[in-house]
Amino acid sequence: MKYKLKHVYDPSLPNQINDFINYLGTIKGKSNNTIDAYKFDLVLFFRFLKLYRGMVSDDTEFESIEIKDIDNDFIRSLTLSDLYAFLAFVENYRDNGNYARARKVATLRSFFRFLQGKAKIIDDNPTLELEAPKINKRNPVYLTLDESKKLLDSIQGKNKERDYCIVTLFLNCGLRLSELCGINISKIKGDTLTVIGKGNKERTIYLNKACIKAIHNYLQVRNANADKIKDKDALFISRNNTRINKRTVEMLVKKYVDKANLDTDKYTPHKLRHTAATLMYKYGDVDIRSLQQILGHENVSTTQIYTHVDNEKLREAVRSNPLSEEYEDDLELFETNK
Repeated sequence: MKYKLKHVYDPSLPNQINDFINYLGTIKGKSNNTIDAYKFDLVLFFRFLKLYRGMVSDDTEFESIEIKDIDNDFIRSLTLSDLYAFLAFVENYRDNGNYARARKVATLRSFFRFLQGKAKIIDDNPTLELEAPKINKRNPVYLTLDESKKLLDSIQGKNKERDYCIVTLFLNCGLRLSELCGINISKIKGDTLTVIGKGNKERTIYLNKACIKAIHNYLQVRNANADKIKDKDALFISRNNTRINKRTVEMLVKKYVDKANLDTDKYTPHKLRHTAATLMYKYGDVDIRSLQQILGHENVSTTQIYTHVDNEKLREAVRSNPLSEEYEDDLELFETNK
């Protein structure tokens, strides 16, 4: 019997990183994308340290610096100054902005917590005093209701039933790209859909009438060629009769965004997820905790960005104050006298 390992031991990495990666996957349940990001940051970190400490010559190609010889003594010697030197390096030589550097701080904190608390390699954790760059909150980019309808109206052509269903699920359910590609027919029961989200966590999506109708119309076309389909349980099928991949979905979204005369650089599948969340919050009177569950956010602070996008809702909330009625005619007078 052959076994397909999720995380294979990488001989080019120090044991400490390999152990950390296995811990993230098996204990913490992190996704492959998250684990790859941690790995990338740590490889960059240790390559920099070897260069910074003069352990390789200055003319060595950075990407070729080997780090498999990193041992526990080297890790114990690291200080807070080394960490800040690394952050200065990625800012000045790799053009990392605040978001990219903040992610690297998160990676280092998680890694050194593991080394101290789980691996018992270090007694003192240098990241305890490590500050992350200040990040200004950014409002999510999203389509308006009219733009969303315009995007749906633009879907035509050979795969229109499939593509219409894909965009409809994005705009109504707030699915992640990986969740949409991974949908199985067996996981659709009536008006519910079960998906596997970040961290390999399962969650239930409730389907509205638009989604149910779009899925029904697409399945009629899909099942007409059922004998050719290789992955029988996959909902969305590519032209090769295999499960659709993320790149294909990205390209078809870009195509219809362009056809609808919208900004192709601005509106990606992830922005359609933002759109679903914004429309639910704006028109559905969805409270923040419910929206958190719908989107599969681990922390409600992630969901709170959607509470800042609707200025009209805030304006109406203030206008609804009963004390406002007495002065409702004064706004026009104020505008005239400005």
